[in-house]
Amino acid sequence: MPSALPPHPDLRRLRDLARTLQRGCRSGDPSSQSRLLSVFPDANPGQLALSKALAVVARDYGYPSWPSLKAEVEARRSSGAEDTPRRNSEPIYEGKAKILYEGSDPGTLIQYFKDDTTAFDAGKTAVLSGKGAVNNRISGFVMARLSAIGVQNHFIKRLNQREQLIRKVEIIPIEVVCRNIAAGSLSQRLNLPEGEWLPHPLVEFFLKDDKLHDPMVATEHITTFEWASSQEIDQIKVLTLRINDELGKVFEAVGITLVDFKVEFGRVWDGETSRIILADEISPDSCRLWDSATNKKLDKDRFRRNLGDVIESYTEVAQRLGV
Repeated sequence: MPSALPPHPDLRRLRDLARTLQRGCRSGDPSSQSRLLSVFPDANPGQLALSKALAVVARDYGYPSWPSLKAEVEARRSSGAEDTPRRNSEPIYEGKAKILYEGSDPGTLIQYFKDDTTAFDAGKTAVLSGKGAVNNRISGFVMARLSAIGVQNHFIKRLNQREQLIRKVEIIPIEVVCRNIAAGSLSQRLNLPEGEWLPHPLVEFFLKDDKLHDPMVATEHITTFEWASSQEIDQIKVLTLRINDELGKVFEAVGITLVDFKVEFGRVWDGETSRIILADEISPDSCRLWDSATNKKLDKDRFRRNLGDVIESYTEVAQRLGV
């Protein structure tokens, strides 16, 4: 498991750790060489470059690369943020990819991004070192971007490499999927060739229930079983299409095609009235993202289909977005 970054990390100390690893590898120290080969299996320990040693140190602390670790350290130095905010020790909810804790202020939660990765209703699982940190950065960036155009969401601020402060919402038990291009279950259900552009964005609803394998549901199901009202469904559709429009522009600007994405919504109450806001996360875990020039997959399909380079692809998305 990755080590916790100290509350006040020092770049000089981290570079010293990398130089120590470099010396150990070159001198034949088994422990140092094992650390290196766990990250770079094809590396030559006797000729370890400092850049690779820095990358290993970054992975030791749960970061996908040295630049991302360096950026985090510099950000903390600017803001004075600590690695672990004050919170209750017991989680109030743990899902497949995130853990929720009570926040310090009323009506807030702390959302922790895990490295755990699942597919096919948890039929396939793995722990991918650094994934949570990358998703935290990407999702925080996207949520802030959506807030800037008036799409209200639960994101308040990023606390550290793996945690966000968010608003507490009453989650609506519906997963909302917006599709621009045929892929995944849509291709399988309707025998559509993967990569075929749809005539217009398609919004679908799925009941959020792992035991039932998240079945697709119609709006009539949603209103009949009172998961959401007709008015709320209309609001969700409008918000989803607005999110799709903005995300499409954001990713297109960095050479990425937004194939589809999944989002969740929740209610925020003010006395007897409520409003719908975006919740959960938006990251390569919940989007299909393809390189616009090559159609290379940069998302969770790399894990689903055993394509490899999962963290490298997630990191590429983050780097293109500048986060």
